[in-house]
Amino acid sequence: MRAEEEFDELYRTCRDRLVVQIAAVCGDPSEARDFVQEAFVRAWIDWDRISGYEDPEGWIRRVAYRVAVGRWRRSRKLLLRADVHRQQVELPGEQAGVIDALQRIPLSERRAIVLHHVCGLSVADTAAELSAPEGTVKSWLSRGRAHLASALEDTEEMTYGNQ
Repeated sequence: MRAEEEFDELYRTCRDRLVVQIAAVCGDPSEARDFVQEAFVRAWIDWDRISGYEDPEGWIRRVAYRVAVGRWRRSRKLLLRADVHRQQVELPGEQAGVIDALQRIPLSERRAIVLHHVCGLSVADTAAELSAPEGTVKSWLSRGRAHLASALEDTEEMTYGNQ
């Protein structure tokens, strides 16, 4: 298979999945789409090397996350005008609720949950991607699930309690 075809196949099969994963971490599906797109651009620029990796999708996910973090750091210095229109990406109700609940838990726990439960990485692979010991990741997962359950209950109470 030619390099272009391999890249196109990877893009078609994992772009949407990566957008949901990054949106679960950063909380904004529109921005997540931009972060993932930037990561794919970077992958294409160095595709000869990236295509030889065991997990090119994982490389793209890590780059997209790093792009998001870099943008957050730079945005702290910017003053945004209120009249700037932002295109919103619509997510199905339950996905939007989970992403909203994820935003209310600590980032380390959020990333561990997304990588393990959404991306399907093992604890060992999650630990490797987060550069953390497996025991720490297990702790983040345990606490994160408890925090997420509480956040989802709060969301449910707000949704159904106001009816």
